[in-house]
Amino acid sequence: MYTSMAEHNRLVNQYLKVFFVVTIYWTVSICTVFVNKLLLSSDIINLDAPLFVCWFQCFLTAILCALLSSLGRYYPSIITFPFGNPFDVHIFRKILPLSILFTLMVGTNNLCLKYVGVAFYYVGRSLTTVFNVILTYILLRQKTSPKAIICCVFVVLGFLLGVDQESLTEQFSLRGTIYGVLGSFILAWYSIQTKKALVHVQQEVLLLSYYNNVYSSFFFLPLIVINGEINAILSYKHIFAPWFLSAMIIGGLCGFAIGFVTVLQIKVTSPLTHNISGTAKACAQTVIATQWYNDSKSALWWASNVTVLLASAAYTRVKQLEMQRQHERNSSTQKA
Repeated sequence: MYTSMAEHNRLVNQYLKVFFVVTIYWTVSICTVFVNKLLLSSDIINLDAPLFVCWFQCFLTAILCALLSSLGRYYPSIITFPFGNPFDVHIFRKILPLSILFTLMVGTNNLCLKYVGVAFYYVGRSLTTVFNVILTYILLRQKTSPKAIICCVFVVLGFLLGVDQESLTEQFSLRGTIYGVLGSFILAWYSIQTKKALVHVQQEVLLLSYYNNVYSSFFFLPLIVINGEINAILSYKHIFAPWFLSAMIIGGLCGFAIGFVTVLQIKVTSPLTHNISGTAKACAQTVIATQWYNDSKSALWWASNVTVLLASAAYTRVKQLEMQRQHERNSSTQKA
């Protein structure tokens, strides 16, 4: 009886822990999108320098990671953060290709968010799964099952329907949609390359994030110049205003926090649960955005969102079952 009670309490505590972590992930992720939208294209901020915002967030994240890494060396019992030196030449050469992709990914994602509404943001970047399948075949020569490909077809159909319906509204931006497609392509490429880069950092995701943000802090500087943002930054009257600096710091902290809560959710649950949670979060984010901005959407617009969400969830489930069957086959082979 006492054993069953202890087991029951253990399960309750585990469920509460998972619920707490997932809630934090949803809160931080949704807040990050809305804060970034405020920084990138609101009348309140009114600063036309999206790559400068990206640079600030990467720079702040790099500083915080460096601080945690240093504190972790002196207080390992309190702070757990992998130690590494981003200025090691050998590390830089190995991580450089991934960091370039990371910079382009962050830049295109924020540019997409600048021009499209939050409600359409998920659909605008929904082709990541499709590009992942294509790049996996091109780069790794790994084929995808027919069931997974069917799911991708529905994702594309949902995306096209969403673009068609969004084009009928005043919020539609072709430029933002193109940035969304580019961001999806680069994110898929980045995800594949991440597996290779993790070998060089002992599979430490946080350490890889630290390196990427340090290097991106430098890579964004020439991009800011190329994008013609220097004049906008220098002529901005509120550049040192406390309220503007506070908004930028909050955005940077959100960007820093999302990396940690993502790793935490995967650690507490699983990669599959993380993907499902992300899909459900996107649905909630879309509903919140339509209410927040008082957007009235057509039935077909909502149908496109539902199609993308269900197809993405189905793809995740198909891949999970395939991995499970492959694991069972490997186990049977080893036993034989």
